[in-house]
Amino acid sequence: MKFIASSSELLQHLLTVNGAIMSKPIIPILENFLFDVKDGEVTIFSTDLETSMTTSLQVDTKDSMKVAVPSKMVIDILRSLPEQSVTFNVDSSNFSIEVVNANGRYKMAGQDGVDFPTLPEKSGEGSFTVPSNILLRAVSKTLFAAGTDELRLNLTGLFVEMMPDYVNFVATDANKLVRYTRNDIAPQVNNSFIIPKKPLNLLKTALPNDETPVVVDYNKTNVFFSFGNTQLICRLLDEKYPDYSAVIPTNNSNTLNINRMDFLSSINRISIFASKTTHQVRLKIAGSELTISAEDLEMANEAVERIPCEYSGEDMEIGFNARFLKEMLSTMDGETVQLQLSQPNRAGLIVPTENETNEDMTMLIMPMMLNNY
Repeated sequence: MKFIASSSELLQHLLTVNGAIMSKPIIPILENFLFDVKDGEVTIFSTDLETSMTTSLQVDTKDSMKVAVPSKMVIDILRSLPEQSVTFNVDSSNFSIEVVNANGRYKMAGQDGVDFPTLPEKSGEGSFTVPSNILLRAVSKTLFAAGTDELRLNLTGLFVEMMPDYVNFVATDANKLVRYTRNDIAPQVNNSFIIPKKPLNLLKTALPNDETPVVVDYNKTNVFFSFGNTQLICRLLDEKYPDYSAVIPTNNSNTLNINRMDFLSSINRISIFASKTTHQVRLKIAGSELTISAEDLEMANEAVERIPCEYSGEDMEIGFNARFLKEMLSTMDGETVQLQLSQPNRAGLIVPTENETNEDMTMLIMPMMLNNY
């Protein structure tokens, strides 16, 4: 049995789905790609049992076969070849694979494809469609805020909250929170699910930054992202997400408007001198001036800067984790941002002063207790 493919095209498809493969999985066959060849097409599968990816491309063949192909070896050989046609010969008796090109032949041990785990089937509980660049933006703007603590598994993923006329994408680790709303996605249902972080990072890599439609199908256990000739399937987190809206303060009488890049640059410099344990920076707001300072008492380091701002409210001093501030300001777009505050011991909100069309973004950051100095 054999098929002929373009080396560079096949490599590109393999790299698209390679992220779902674990190194040293419990089941050895999962170190392989499954090549399912039929009707002049090869469909490539990869999985770690939690996340699965598939992609397909046209090839020159009259055969049908299923063979498990060593992932690292086939990628390494294709990566080392210039663009050319390569022939895959598969011995149906022992599933050894021979890759032949104009200059040589390379043999590797394959496995019977019937031993490869079957992928979850779509069972249409719900579905909506979103342009690829919008989904990519939603994931990129939120995923950094998701937690990493396996003891709080419900906070380690992205919460997708579907409403009839809009969708909220929410991530939090209990110290920071991001809610990103799209008003141009209308699922026509009230439903929600939590997607783990790993498949979303794979999705970010695979999604094209254009208006390719992405069909999102979901049921109680899995979500399926289908776009072009690629599909990503992942098991959902079977957890209850906290009532995040209850922690977003609504009465913030103190508002500060400031140039985003000036604020970020100042935080970057001041944080160099902050405690390496707490990463605390102090914001002192009075009139039209913001004073940013930090100190590390153990190392006798300290720094202070003053930058102009527009402020409405009472004079205030509040402490924040510089790393969280940097992540948030780096993720935002636009020239200016607004910091909304109520009291030094209450969460602060960072919002863009101007949102893009059909989107709304709110970032929440918890304060840190200040040491008076």
